[in-house]
Amino acid sequence: MKPKIVHKRKDCIGCNSCVLLAPQTWQMDTKEGKSRLIGSKEKRGLFVGEIFPIDLEANKKAAKACPMHIIKIENA
Repeated sequence: MKPKIVHKRKDCIGCNSCVLLAPQTWQMDTKEGKSRLIGSKEKRGLFVGEIFPIDLEANKKAAKACPMHIIKIENA
């Protein structure tokens, strides 16, 4: 099973850590001031997306750096 990211976007404070550490997966939504998981789908208030193996380590660092602890890596 492919690793995936789960992002609780509503709690994002827009610190930009995830974008800096994994720009291939994250970008800032300048209207809302929150990060956006590129290519994700919303499921019950959570945004879920798959991670390519080459991007896994960068996203683990992004999850660890998130001050709100709202980025989770599953099936890694």
